[in-house]
Amino acid sequence: MTKSCLLRGATPLATLLMLGVAHAAFAQTAAPASGSPAGADTVSEVVVTAQKRTERLQDVPVAVSALSGAQLSNQHVAKVDDITSFVPSLQATSPDGEGTPIFALRGVSMSDYSLSQDGPVATYFDETYASAFALLGIRMFDLQRVEVLKGPQGTLYGKNTTGGAINIISNKPTFTPSGDFSVGYGNYNHWQASGDVNGPLLGDKLAGRFAFTAEKANGWMSDALPGKPKLDALDGYAGRLSLLARPTSNSEFTLRIAGSWQNPINYGIKGEPLDSTGIGGPVYNLFGLQGYVPPANLGPDTVQNAETARRLAETWSASLHGDIQLPHHLALTTITAWDWGKLFIPEASDGAPNQALQISYFARARQFAQDLRLTSNFTGPFDFMLGAYFNREEIYNATMNTLYADIDVNGDGVINAQDCLAGFPVACRVGNSFTQIKTSTAVYTDMKYRLTDHITLRGGLRYTRDDGRLGGFESQFQDVQGNFLGYLVQPSDVAAEGANRFKRSNVSGKAGVDYKTSSGQLFYLSFSRGYRGDAFNAQGFFSPAEVTVAKPETLSDIEGGAKLQLFDRRMTLNLSAYHYDYQNMQFINVTPTLLQQLVNLPKATVDGGELELTARPTHALSLHLGLGVLSSEIQEGQLLGQDLKGHQLANAPKINTTIGADWTIADLSAGTLALHGDSVITSKQYFDVFNGEAQAQKAYGLVNGNLGFRSSDHRWGVSLWAKNLLDQHYYNSIIKVQSFNLNYMHVGTPRMFGANLDYSF
Repeated sequence: MTKSCLLRGATPLATLLMLGVAHAAFAQTAAPASGSPAGADTVSEVVVTAQKRTERLQDVPVAVSALSGAQLSNQHVAKVDDITSFVPSLQATSPDGEGTPIFALRGVSMSDYSLSQDGPVATYFDETYASAFALLGIRMFDLQRVEVLKGPQGTLYGKNTTGGAINIISNKPTFTPSGDFSVGYGNYNHWQASGDVNGPLLGDKLAGRFAFTAEKANGWMSDALPGKPKLDALDGYAGRLSLLARPTSNSEFTLRIAGSWQNPINYGIKGEPLDSTGIGGPVYNLFGLQGYVPPANLGPDTVQNAETARRLAETWSASLHGDIQLPHHLALTTITAWDWGKLFIPEASDGAPNQALQISYFARARQFAQDLRLTSNFTGPFDFMLGAYFNREEIYNATMNTLYADIDVNGDGVINAQDCLAGFPVACRVGNSFTQIKTSTAVYTDMKYRLTDHITLRGGLRYTRDDGRLGGFESQFQDVQGNFLGYLVQPSDVAAEGANRFKRSNVSGKAGVDYKTSSGQLFYLSFSRGYRGDAFNAQGFFSPAEVTVAKPETLSDIEGGAKLQLFDRRMTLNLSAYHYDYQNMQFINVTPTLLQQLVNLPKATVDGGELELTARPTHALSLHLGLGVLSSEIQEGQLLGQDLKGHQLANAPKINTTIGADWTIADLSAGTLALHGDSVITSKQYFDVFNGEAQAQKAYGLVNGNLGFRSSDHRWGVSLWAKNLLDQHYYNSIIKVQSFNLNYMHVGTPRMFGANLDYSF
């Protein structure tokens, strides 16, 4: 089963105009003098490759947030969903546990948590798109930076997406010998170690780098049932070998081979009954049994889960990235990548000690991708990038639902095949399996023309061809011991429904203009259109009619912004405002009778904006503020007979604020003592489009901190850190499962703290 405007009334364009007027009022005094050098107390420059060129962040006319490797390390960012603490308008839910986040960016997310689905916010590792949850693994170690691009992507990236892109970029080998090692210990018996060694292997022609990470911790969630272990544990390892070759003076190739393995005790589910009959109550009552009602004294981090197995995640990947300088100011980039992974998630989906609903998810995925780009660096006003992309993903997906395995339907004292046959689907196991193959082929281009010294025109187009095939789809039912009893759906049924294939072509693109003042202030305005391809329904179990193909999503974005450097570059202020026209959002429709279809909601809109401010008022103090404001509204659509017009999108809080500060407390001859603190504050958000109050998370804030000492030679350091310092209780996912009379709830991570010691050479 699936678990299942900046100012109100002001348009984004009007808001942008107000920002421009405000800038005009203070630009003459705030902007640095032309040609004045950056002082010691200026905001550090951030270099990104968001547009597939190495550029300063302040010169990129798109909404992008960037975190350097030093920031990620100092702030103990260990999981990809940790970056939500630093990027406004970015949220993550984890209905399938840590390591498999569902990102929501500016309110654009997905409601189907099947392991075979691709989300609207793409995740890239070293410019390679990770198409499936099973391919994510452990990647957040030895990183150069993380970039988060907001809005539709397609003219610069291999994969076309509606919501945005998260680029995770690892460190490349260098020809300077070096190494870094770190060990740490924290509460819940949390052990962590990571490191890297780097240097030349063959003169100035070949360099290598090996990096690793390992983490192990006891679970933080207690299971009150006798003999049960702690849940939400950590147990994972990962390594990456990188080789950098420079065979000629105008070519460079980077080979990366990586693997990861995780086998912790799985997460716990908090179950909350929808009424007094308890979880599973309406069915249990039919057989003279009671549904589960949690004890009143059950703590916020305590559950009573019958299923406490270990999850398994394993990944392997290899990629070859080549850059070749060609004559006539041209460069060729080629990226070839192969990924393989498997993921097994067993869960007590009812969050109860009885056995109303237990689900196991399994996926095995492999992917091949090739991206080829030709980029110009002409001396004249015109530059272009021309790309070709191919991606093939193959996913084997299997889901098994165990339903009311503790009900003796015929009352003979034994729960076996006779009970399933008499009470179907009570006392049964119902599962499906299939192989999904998708290929995506595209050509894309991005161009710019410098019209004057201040005005640049930009544009791009993309043609995409998507093909999908669903092979061997079958659904069967078994008794609770796993003995086969019969088929519910067979491959021939799916073929008869016409839901085993799709073919689709799409043309999307972007056009924009930006204006740069003599003092370096940047203003931009653009229109872009994104596309997210067709999707198969992985949650068909009882009828061939459930096996549907959802149409593609499209999103049109009108966006404007400004990137300002103020007060002699002691402050950077980045602003953006946008209007989204979001059509055919893919959504899983779960009926009270357990039937499920993947459908499209016709139309929604999102209006909003962001502010990111970094300031350095003194040499010892740096401040950061991020603010995301949005208003989402479904314009047209129905689910379960309910008109959703006027409802908010899921995972779309109206206000999201990030605050951070770095303070050098003392700069001594022996070293530097520094304090870092950050907080993320999120307003109320709904976890589904029905906007039920019981499926909402009220406003909450998380506070994190780090106190560290770094030696004067930068060779070693020690730090004390804490996350969720105030031990805020919150949920990162709540799903109403009407069929089993419960709210399925994932509890957010409680307070974590520890100490780290690191050494570099």
